[in-house]
Amino acid sequence: MPEKSLDWVRYLLIDLDGVIYEGNRPLPGAVDFFLFMRERGIRFRLVTNNSSRTPKMYVDKLAAMGIRVAEDDVFTSAMATARYMSATAPTGSRVFIIGETGLVEAMQGAGFAVTPKDPAYVIIGFDSHVDYEKMSTACLAIERGAKFIAANPDPYIPTEVGRLPGCGAIAAFITACTDQRPRVVGKPEKEMVELALDSLGAAKEEAALIGDRLDTDILGSERAGVASILVLTGVTSAADLQTATVHPDYCFPDLPALRQALEKSTR
Repeated sequence: MPEKSLDWVRYLLIDLDGVIYEGNRPLPGAVDFFLFMRERGIRFRLVTNNSSRTPKMYVDKLAAMGIRVAEDDVFTSAMATARYMSATAPTGSRVFIIGETGLVEAMQGAGFAVTPKDPAYVIIGFDSHVDYEKMSTACLAIERGAKFIAANPDPYIPTEVGRLPGCGAIAAFITACTDQRPRVVGKPEKEMVELALDSLGAAKEEAALIGDRLDTDILGSERAGVASILVLTGVTSAADLQTATVHPDYCFPDLPALRQALEKSTR
């Protein structure tokens, strides 16, 4: 891919898994990349489809890797889902959640009543403790008319030991039972990207999204009208680009290579 100047970049939306870290291991150049952004005055949001953690949990996770960020620097699909619900659902609506702390706290913080009894909405996120009872409760609620919302469509989560079932896999189970597909809020839907930009007060023309997945990060950027930067340290390989139908505006092997390009553009 021909090299193009990045001298217009003032804001970055940055995915986490496959870009900053893999599991609990920081990827090469991640620590230095944050130092570089601060030195150059580039403002950022960490935009992750993972709904399981709160911003504080991400702050602590990154701190253990030597990366210092604030809670306001984090924007999760759980937060995006809560904002979407606040804009579309009556305050105080009853919601049943398959998800972990990040999604539950986001919905409670937005004023929704989290309960398995007669919910008006079923909201799905990543849940490492999902079981048949939770699935059954969700399916029966949807059959009775509850609206079906998913924090993200990710079928799996990449980890050090391999792929583990994600939110999309849980949603697929429920779809198979109910014939209902969820309204997805996270990437690649444009709402996630636009809400993250709004939290920065950033213009689309001055922002880019860094990700490792074509089907969520890069497609989400395209739908939102934001420039995309692919790094090949996660799910997508250089070979995948040969047959892909979605293509990034920029592509780099890793964060050190991206940093070098940004340094050239801002000298």
